[in-house]
Formats: sequence, structure tokens, C-alpha cells
Amino acid sequence: MSRKLPAKDVVIVGLGWTGSIMAYELADAGLDVIAIERGPWRNTATDYPPGYAADELRYRIRHDLFLRPEQTTFTFRNKMNQTALPIRSWGAFMPPNGVGGGGVHWNAETWRFLPSDFVARTHLVNRYGADFLPKDMTIQDWGITYDDLEPHYDRFEYLCGTSGQAGNVNGQIIEGGNPFEGPRSRPYPNPPQQQPFGATLFAKAARELGYKPFPQPSGNMSQPYRNPLGVRLGPCTYCGFCEWFGCGNYSKATPQTTILPALLRKQNFSLRDNSEVTRINLDASGKRATGVTFVDTDGNEWEQPADLVILSAYTIFNVQLLLLSGIGEPYDPIADTGTVGRNFTHQTISDVTSFFDPAKFVFNPFIASGAIGMCIDEFNGDNFDHGPHGFVGGGYMGQVQTNGRPIETTPVPPGTPAWGAEWKKAVKENYQSALKPGTGVHGSMYSYRDVYVDLDPTYKDRFGRPLARMTIDFHDNELKQNKFLTDKFAEIFKAMGAKQIKKEYRKGPYDITKYQTTHLCGGAIMGTVPGNSTLNRYLQSWDVPNLFVTGASAFPQNPGYNPTGTVAALAYWTADAIRSKYLKNPGRLIDA
Repeated sequence: MSRKLPAKDVVIVGLGWTGSIMAYELADAGLDVIAIERGPWRNTATDYPPGYAADELRYRIRHDLFLRPEQTTFTFRNKMNQTALPIRSWGAFMPPNGVGGGGVHWNAETWRFLPSDFVARTHLVNRYGADFLPKDMTIQDWGITYDDLEPHYDRFEYLCGTSGQAGNVNGQIIEGGNPFEGPRSRPYPNPPQQQPFGATLFAKAARELGYKPFPQPSGNMSQPYRNPLGVRLGPCTYCGFCEWFGCGNYSKATPQTTILPALLRKQNFSLRDNSEVTRINLDASGKRATGVTFVDTDGNEWEQPADLVILSAYTIFNVQLLLLSGIGEPYDPIADTGTVGRNFTHQTISDVTSFFDPAKFVFNPFIASGAIGMCIDEFNGDNFDHGPHGFVGGGYMGQVQTNGRPIETTPVPPGTPAWGAEWKKAVKENYQSALKPGTGVHGSMYSYRDVYVDLDPTYKDRFGRPLARMTIDFHDNELKQNKFLTDKFAEIFKAMGAKQIKKEYRKGPYDITKYQTTHLCGGAIMGTVPGNSTLNRYLQSWDVPNLFVTGASAFPQNPGYNPTGTVAALAYWTADAIRSKYLKNPGRLIDA
């Protein structure tokens, strides 16, 4: 029997980037807001001070900041005719845990999607014809445009103090920036970070091959910064402990260093951490959410009534909660009906490791940050003619120097023994003179009819609820794309003067043990009509109008860029719609 708490105007499930943005915006509108977060409270000063934040064993190897599979996990299979089994150790992705969510450990690569990404199907069909797309590919337009989101991209970049070089300001192409980006209304708030030696050589070689390299847009501060909420960040120290780690220097944009200090000062905001929401509650009609039920660490069950429910959990948990709560029609890949669980995607990532003459090249890989380096965008999205290549999609690629940490930074040339004296000698000789990019090839993964999320028929979590089941595999389109991009990437290192190059293609089947990114997307997608989407263009549930679902679960397919900038821009877009439209006339913002 759950105990009922006093009602709130808004309950938010999850307090990562999107939950923090939604909480601030709705509390700022005068609403009484509570956030419920499964993981612990995390504070910059006490949880990861510089004295021990740079602990590779604790954070990178033992995954201290992440959800433990024994807390909850998913089941996985490649094909529908296989039996899914529980994931016992995270490999391909790392579900976040705690206040700040993935914003605590992210690299801070802060991208805007291309204008064509938001109208992917229309754009590709118009250029290549419908028959050029694989028959089982289910990509679709988002229901919004780049122009809709531009003000909200801008707002997030200025919240974070993003360091970068604009390439297109109000339609004017700017030398040194990304000429393929959509037009932005103003430059980045901070200049780019200073570039290390390897990235500088990469950019030189790329220019000589005819490309237009530009600095990685970064949420790592290039200089001191005070954001519009009055929160201050310090300059990056290039310590090389960004991804997988919390930043104790206040120099990486996270919810803790940008928005939570302002949010926590609001008297109409409250938080319950270490509390897991188990379902979204509905009234007798099934068309209105009445709040959520959650369980605390003592096993006590509570009901939190609210007029408005915002689902802001990690992608797959958003989908699982919708399915467990009976909201929307579950996707059936055989009948091709339903939407909840549909268009699930990840990304298609690969690397090139290049070996240079140790007598001539010293790259100092330990001088690094999460998003420092030089990139090219000639092969992202539809920035190039796909017609001769037989695939769609693409990705950005770059020499992004994220770390030289000793446990995992052991590049050795092909043919080196896997252990022993010869291996140790090779590690010593190549540590300073090899380049193993942190980004490499960062490719898209488009959606397919047989890649989806549903509820597992066998395995359950500690509350007796079915686990979320992933059915996911790479298709020929993505494997062709990855080989093409990886080969193009390797050509740049050859032009840099590498004496040996090791290409690490992404191969099928999808491997749950090999890390790719934590960018799981889709499953509760946005669209133009209920028949092709779970959410409308404002991320409002078609079925339950007082429920909004934020995060990358809304992406109909996953472009080549990292998703955080778009996730945050969508959160601001949704918050603006609630404030300017929904609160004036609660109900559907778009007729079905």
C-alpha cells in the first residue's frame, strides 16, 4: 500500500540535463515542482574534488558514476528469433545514475544537428528517390525544423559557456568554423580551446586534402565564464579526466555547474533522490496522468500526485515506464503497429590508431579534455553525394584528444604480442607517438523495423516488473557507411605522415560488450501524427496530454552528432510550449 504525498503542480522523473532544464523553467513560471531521481545527490565540491576525481580505476574501470546492473538492467538480443538474456556488465553503453545524469560524466561535445537531419526522410527521398532507402528502414521527419530549435540551441550553449568557432552566423560563412552547420543567431559564448599538437597536425593534413577542419564545440571552458543564471565556471586545466568522470575544477558544463545552483535556490522546487519511479499513474479514463508512484531506499512505496508529469529519464527507461504504465500502444514489429518502443537506435562508431616515428613526434596525450580537437564534417548527414556509395547517413570525424590515462592508453602496432616484455616495450615506445582519437568516426544509426524495445516476457526487476528488452543489430547500410568513413579518416593520418595505421571498423553483429557511446535513442519518438509517433512536436504524449517525455527517446533516428545539444534544445522548446501554450489552456497542443 503506497502512502500519498501532498499534490504538486509538476512532478519530474529524473534530474539530468532535461529534468534540470524543465524543473528550472517550470519553477520559474511559478509552478510547484518536485523532481524524483533514482540515484544519489551529486555535488561537485564533495563528490569529485580534484584530490581523487582523477581515479581511472574507480571511475573508468569500475564505473563508479553509473547504474549498477544489479540495481536494474536490460535484456538484449540481436534478432527477434533469439532469446534475450540480461546484461550483467555494461559494455556498449553506460546508463547514468544520480542527479545530473549523463551530464556529469559526458565529454561535453556540444553539437547542433544539421537542418536536413530534422527532415531526413523528405530530404533523402527528394534527392535520391524512395527506392534508394532500404525497404525496412523506418526513418521519418521529426515534426520540427532546425529553425524552430535554433533559439533553444543558443540558449543551451550560453547556459553551458560552450567553447567553439562559429561557421555560419545568420547565413554568413565564417572562416575557421564548420561551414556545414545550420545558421546560428550569434557566435559561441567562448572561443575554442587551445589545440594540442596532434589535433593541429590533423587539421593541417585535412586542409591539404581539401577539407575544412574546425575546433570541436566544447562544454569545457576555454576561459572563465559566468552564464546567464549567474553561475560561474573556471577554465579547463586539460587534465584528461572528462568522460566517465565528474569535473572537480568547475570547468566542464554539467547540471551541477550551470543550472542546479540556480534551481536549488527556488523555494517552489524540491527533490527526492535515491527514489525510483515504478509507474506513471492514470485516472479511470486512462487519458490523464494523476502523478507517479515511487519506492525509496527503505522499500517504502509513495504516491506523488501532480497535475503535470514530465518524464526525463534515460532513453530506455522512458520507454520502459511508458510500457509499464500502459501509455500508448506497444510497437509490434511483425504487424508494424503501435509506436512505443519503435525506431530504437544507437550509433556506429569506429577508430583509426596511427603510429608515428617516436624520434620525431611527441603528442603528450595526457594534455587533454573531453572535447578538444579538430573535426571535419564533409561526410556527415547528407553533406556529400551518397548516390555512388549505396548507403545513407554519415558522421563527423576528428582527432579529439580526450586522454592519455595509463590503464587504457596502451596503443601498440599490429603484430605486437598481447602481453609480456615485447608488449611492454611497444607500449613505452608508442605512448607518446601514437594517436588514438577519442572521437574517431562518429556515425549515424538510422532506424529499422526490427530494431526496437519491448518488455521482456521472462526476466523481471527487483520490483517484479518486466525488464526492458533490446532487439538491436547493425544493418548493411550502417556497415557500408562505417567502412567508407573509416577509410576516409585513415587517409588524413596517412597524409600526416603516420608510418603505420590500424583501422578498427565497426562490424556486425551489434556487440553489447564493446563500448560505442551512451547515446541510445528513440523508442518514444516525436512525429506529426499519432500513427507514426508516441509524442507530438512539443514532446507531449498523444494519448495522455498532461504527460511530456523529454530526452533522446524522442529522436526518430540518430544522426552522426552527439545528442546532448539537441536533447537540451528540445527541453527548452518543450518548456516554452508548456509555459506559453499549455498552462493557458491545458490539453492537447495539437489535434490528433
